[in-house]
Amino acid sequence: MTPDPAAPRDPGVSTAHAVSPDSGEHWTAEGAWRVADGILRIPLPLPMDGLRAINVYVIETDDGLTLVDGGWAIPVARDLLEGCLRDVGYGLGDLRRFLVTHVHRDHFTMATVLGQELGIDVALGADEKPALDLLNNIEDLTENPFVEVLVSAGAREVAEQWVRMDDDREPPDMSIWAYPGTWLEGDHEIAVGHRTLDAVHTPGHTPGHFVFAERAAGLLFAGDHVLPTITPSIGFTMPEVDQPLGHFMASLTKVRGLPDLTILPAHGPVAPSSHARVDELLAHHERRLDDSARLLGAGPVTAYDVAQGLGWTRHETPFAKLDVFSQGMAAMETKAHLELLVARGQATREAAPDGLRYAAPGS
Repeated sequence: MTPDPAAPRDPGVSTAHAVSPDSGEHWTAEGAWRVADGILRIPLPLPMDGLRAINVYVIETDDGLTLVDGGWAIPVARDLLEGCLRDVGYGLGDLRRFLVTHVHRDHFTMATVLGQELGIDVALGADEKPALDLLNNIEDLTENPFVEVLVSAGAREVAEQWVRMDDDREPPDMSIWAYPGTWLEGDHEIAVGHRTLDAVHTPGHTPGHFVFAERAAGLLFAGDHVLPTITPSIGFTMPEVDQPLGHFMASLTKVRGLPDLTILPAHGPVAPSSHARVDELLAHHERRLDDSARLLGAGPVTAYDVAQGLGWTRHETPFAKLDVFSQGMAAMETKAHLELLVARGQATREAAPDGLRYAAPGS
C-alpha cells in the first residue's frame, strides 16, 4: 500500500473562471507567459486533479534557466514544457537548476527526473526528507500510511475505501522519487543570476515547504503556501506531524511580515497582493476554527463527525456530496483544526475505539 503525495487542495475546489493578467486568458492556457522581466510562467497539465494545471516558473539568467517547481512527471507535461521552452528560444539543455517548493508529485517529480537526466541540481526543503524516506522504503509498508490518520480522525469506513482504491493502482515508479541534490534548511538567500531570492521556510501544507521571495522585483514564488483562489490542504502529510495548521498559520504570519508582493502561485492566476491574500487565508482558518468549536456540542465527537457539519469549498458543498477521497481529506483537515483548538485550550481530546474524540472544555 502506498501513500499518494499528490495532495489535492481543499476538497472539491476548482479554480475555474480565473483569468491571469500575464496571458489575459484562463490561467491554465498553454504557453510561456511573461510575468515580469526575465520570468516566464508555463502551466503544465495535471491528470486526475481538479486543479487542472501547475504553474512552473522559468527564471532566465546569462548562464541558463532556473525553474521554480518542475511539474508532474508524465509525458504530456514534459512534451508541453519542452514545446513552450522551444517557442521562446530555449531547450531542456538550457536548464541549470530546479528550486522545488515542496515534495508533492505535481511539483517535485518532473524536476527530479530531469535533474537526473540532465545532471543538474534539484533543491528541496530538508523537512521533506521523512516523506522521501517513506517512499524510498515502500517495500516495508504493509498498508497505506494514511489509514492510521483516517482511523484516528474517526473515518474508518473511508480508510477502508482508500485501501480498496490503493489495491487497484499500478505500483509506483520509484525513479521519480530520487533524493534532491541540495537540501534547503532555514531562511537564507539564493543567488539566481543577477537576482537574489529569499528562500523562506513555510511549513504547514507540508513540513518542508519553501517560498522564494524576490524583494527587488516585488515577486513571491508562492508554491502552494499562498494560493489566490483556493486554500491548500492541511493535514495530508506522511509521516504525520503535530499541529500542521498551527505551523501553516505561523508561516502565513511570517510571509505577511515580508513586503507586499505579487503572488506567483503554483495553482491559479498571478495575483497582486500577498498581504491581502494572507489576511484572507488567516481569517478563513479562524472562521473554520470557530465553526469547528461550535460543532463540538455537548459530547465527545470525532473529526469525521465535525467534518460532516461543515461546508466544503468556497461553494459550501455538503460533506455527503464529496467523493470518498475528498471526504478523507476533509476529515484529516478537520482533525488539524481540532488539534489546534486543543493546543489553544478551546477543546479537549480523548482516545476512543473509533478514533480520537474531542469536546468543549468542561463538557
